[in-house]
Amino acid sequence: MLLQTLIAIFIQVFLYCGGTSAVSWEEWWTYDGISGPAFWGLINPEWSLCNKGRRQSPVNLEPNKLLFDPNLRPLHIDKHRVSGSISNTGHSVIFTVDNDTRHHINVTGGPLSYKYQFQEIHIHYGLHDQFGSEHSINGYAFPAEIQIFGFNSQLYSNFSEALHKAQGIVVISLLLQLGDLSNPELRILTDQLDKIRYGGEEVEVKKLSVRGLLPETDYYMTYDGSTTMPACHETVTWLILNKPIYITKQQMHGLRRLMQGDAKHPKAPLGNNFRPPQPLHHRPVRTNIDFNVKHPGAAGKYCPSMYKDVYYKANSWKQH
Repeated sequence: MLLQTLIAIFIQVFLYCGGTSAVSWEEWWTYDGISGPAFWGLINPEWSLCNKGRRQSPVNLEPNKLLFDPNLRPLHIDKHRVSGSISNTGHSVIFTVDNDTRHHINVTGGPLSYKYQFQEIHIHYGLHDQFGSEHSINGYAFPAEIQIFGFNSQLYSNFSEALHKAQGIVVISLLLQLGDLSNPELRILTDQLDKIRYGGEEVEVKKLSVRGLLPETDYYMTYDGSTTMPACHETVTWLILNKPIYITKQQMHGLRRLMQGDAKHPKAPLGNNFRPPQPLHHRPVRTNIDFNVKHPGAAGKYCPSMYKDVYYKANSWKQH
């Protein structure tokens, strides 16, 4: 910890003596090295939650420790399509909805007490198939993870305000698995990757169905956490859906060709843009999957009533 602090002081002196502005803090953090996740909370005092917070994300989800909550409702996302832009930020691939759209996409139900308005989609992925997702199941990481962000539109006026406020943000997490056929809405996004190969590039995307990105499942896991990049605000309600969606090897190759820097200075590949799992600190992870209901014809034995739907149950998730 002492070494981390000394490195952080060096970074701060370097940035301030170089005339670094507040904007440069945002530009400077990375996913590895001395500006990586272990140092986020040290190099900028406003990011202290990244190291000191006790409700940080992502986390490793353990199916045998899930808490069944009978009050959890089905999640609802409006069906209509929206337009926006997809960009390579140098940290991630982000789709942002047009602010002037006439019909906002609302997210309701699930564990939410308020109405949330869809704002953006983040894509995290690895340079190899063995890792890439931020959340993991029993220590198993997926090649990629899509995160759908919304803000509490009943309490707050916009995404930036809600980011700092209680119950401000919802994030729906979709874990991605390799397959022969891709989710069709995901193709709308990945078809544009050649146009955003370098950091700072952006291209328009039309008629995306956020609802269409979701897998066919009513089941999810939920917990209270944070954003997974600086400043690690602990204002997020997370929902991790119980089934993955599929991405092809060709689409993953398109993601892995993206670079952090511009065409003249491409720097490193954009991939491996995931934060490691954070401690739960006794937070409950709730689910609407009831593991303890008698299955019809089970001779009185207790077993998961929705076994085929419990996609990530213990170590058998790959069999379903």
